[in-house]
Amino acid sequence: MKALVFERKELRYVAAAVASRVSPGAGAQVGPLRLKDVDAPELPGDGWQRVFPLLSGICGSDLSTVEGKSSRYFDPFVSFPFVPGHEVVGTLEDGTRVALEPVLGHSCRGEQPPFEGAAPGDGDDYGYLLGGAIDDGIQVGFCASTGGGWGTELVAHSSQLHSVPDSLDDNAAVMLEPAAGGVHTAFKAKVQPGDTVVVQGVGTMGLCALAALRKFTSAGTIIAAAKYPLQRQLASDLGADLVVEPSELKRAVRRVTGCRMLGEDLSGGADVTIDAVGSAASLTTSLSITRPRGRIVMLGMPGVTKVDLTPLWHRETELVGSYTYGTEYLPDGSSATSFDMAFDLVQDANLGRLVSATYPLRDYRDALRHAAEAGPRGAIKIAFDLRDAKR
Repeated sequence: MKALVFERKELRYVAAAVASRVSPGAGAQVGPLRLKDVDAPELPGDGWQRVFPLLSGICGSDLSTVEGKSSRYFDPFVSFPFVPGHEVVGTLEDGTRVALEPVLGHSCRGEQPPFEGAAPGDGDDYGYLLGGAIDDGIQVGFCASTGGGWGTELVAHSSQLHSVPDSLDDNAAVMLEPAAGGVHTAFKAKVQPGDTVVVQGVGTMGLCALAALRKFTSAGTIIAAAKYPLQRQLASDLGADLVVEPSELKRAVRRVTGCRMLGEDLSGGADVTIDAVGSAASLTTSLSITRPRGRIVMLGMPGVTKVDLTPLWHRETELVGSYTYGTEYLPDGSSATSFDMAFDLVQDANLGRLVSATYPLRDYRDALRHAAEAGPRGAIKIAFDLRDAKR
């Protein structure tokens, strides 16, 4: 089978990190990612199935890995060599079209789920990630045993597979995974009726979170900070009441909330801020524009950053992370998984339109450069198209 393989080659990883600082996407040209002919992954046991990807998205975490920017925190949670790619719509051997929930949860590793009906990402002890019949790996796409979406074949446990209805085309279906992350973020935000909510960064994940906030919460005014014209248009379409340039965000929040300035920070601010950027600068801004005792949700993967946390302490701000998806608890007392809720969100918000371009695996360098430069090039989601690939 054909696959893009990421190997543990430190010198190439360092070269990718250096190249990516010079030019976005350049890490793919020199790093440890290569297109190869490899053996298909073996089925680890009962309950596992072969999946043949149709479309596989390029995520920000994938880019961080390929570009040599990912945090060493994840070293114990991956096994080499691995095939990246976790945003996947594919087919089973019987032709059934499925979307992949990539987290390698308890059931994948032969352990008891934390509660009945738990999603793969649920639980309060990550020790299971290193157990079972498969190699270490936090998700499909970071595990040597499973393969990943950037190849013509992978294996997944039945607990990770969701049948895709005919009403969703492939573009829509490949957006289910990021949409589920957006749903999870909307619930992590704990938005109260009428709250002012800011979304910083409206690439794929910021837009999915924005759409979920508007669909599943009673947010009042939603303010989005967007750099590029397509981002601004989509943010408005998906429910933002006010879309501004990042440099105008502080002024916009002050105008909406009626607060004052205290030095460089707002005296009050937004009730909730979704930080979908994950940089030191964005987190500093989030701390500055979120009201005392408000909440910041980190959706963007931050990596290693240096930030003055004095305002976090002084303003008693809640800072929480939002990683993937799980079981959400609804206002009426019921529950549902964020992945299941993503089906409605993708269809109702027409999130398939976020797929801007697709590439065959052989053009992976061009695809990764396009993904790294998506904003300035007027794109959102870039994906690999394996529908005509030879296995």
